[in-house]
Amino acid sequence: MPNNRAATAPSITPVDVPRGLSGVVVTDTALGDVRGREGFYHYRQYSAVELAQTRGFEDVWHLLVHGELPDAARGAAFAARTAALRGLPDEVRAALPAIAAATGPSGPLAGLRTALSLLGASLGFRPVYDIDVDRRRADTLAACAAVPTLLTALYRLGRGLEPVEPRDDLPYAANYLYMLTGSEPDPARARAVEQYLISTIDHGFNASTFTARVIASTGADVAACLVGAVGALSGPLHGGAPSRALDTLDAIGTSDRIDSWIRERVLAGDRIMGFGHAVYRTEDPRSRMLRGIAQQFGGSLVAFAVEVEHRVEAILAELKPGRELHTNVEFYAGVVMELCGLPREMFTPTFAAARVVGWSANILEQAEDPKIIRPAARYVGPVPPVAVPVAG
Repeated sequence: MPNNRAATAPSITPVDVPRGLSGVVVTDTALGDVRGREGFYHYRQYSAVELAQTRGFEDVWHLLVHGELPDAARGAAFAARTAALRGLPDEVRAALPAIAAATGPSGPLAGLRTALSLLGASLGFRPVYDIDVDRRRADTLAACAAVPTLLTALYRLGRGLEPVEPRDDLPYAANYLYMLTGSEPDPARARAVEQYLISTIDHGFNASTFTARVIASTGADVAACLVGAVGALSGPLHGGAPSRALDTLDAIGTSDRIDSWIRERVLAGDRIMGFGHAVYRTEDPRSRMLRGIAQQFGGSLVAFAVEVEHRVEAILAELKPGRELHTNVEFYAGVVMELCGLPREMFTPTFAAARVVGWSANILEQAEDPKIIRPAARYVGPVPPVAVPVAG
């Protein structure tokens, strides 16, 4: 049913806020929070890390969408419902080769923007302003279920391979790996990727989540909201860092080069990819969990990553006393995904395959608010009005 939304706009006095809206509270949410000084974040009332350690992806998806963790029967029903939505409409499937060819080096994440737009049109998504909560929820489930299918198909088509059809008998993460490689994944690696996916479903009002909510506040359809979020995620300062963190390890190369490489970057004021976070002032709990997962696999890459982490922290303490800089989620996410056989071009798309669920939950929550998000800007250009010069 259409929403009856009548709101009177009060007179508002402009308020100066920090650059990047840092620390500015823009709305209330029941979805979760990030407590940066404590190194803790949660989905609804549960620790996100504990959820990643103890539950499956579909259970946490259910929690975000429906507000509660399911029991075994409801969890199985939800998993079956979402698995049945993984297939693509014929018109979307037919367009994917052209999308993959056009996006080329930009990869599956760029193609996902176009493919999501087409998916929304094909499935008849309507503006969230015009539909009831059940239809909104159904649209988000359809989009989320299709995203792994779209991403893996675009990746394979871009390499001259045929897409792999989804299987409804595999959980979300295992099916994602299956569609990517064409082989049923090793259970330990599927579980490691699932834990990574759960840990990155949502994380406060990050740039892509806020983008999705801004678009949802206009009443646009779910696909439009998700396309905007994907665009924000594609930026290297947001979702584009996991492969760059591994590039850092590659650039250092060997243990004897760690200190000189890090000192040179720190003294030059360069950013060390995989370190630092906009919110956390202590260790990123996602990084801590993923480090533990990586250490369960072991090997030279893991040992080198841990050594680099320790040396970065020690050298920063020496050269920048009082400035704490720890690994963020991207550092060990890159290590875990590498160990699980994901190509680096798919690191950020894999992030999107998780975060689409968090975006969708935020879209649903924002759609209940009748107020459009419309901030102001301070004009700093030439003083108006100036007479318009005569042409010629």
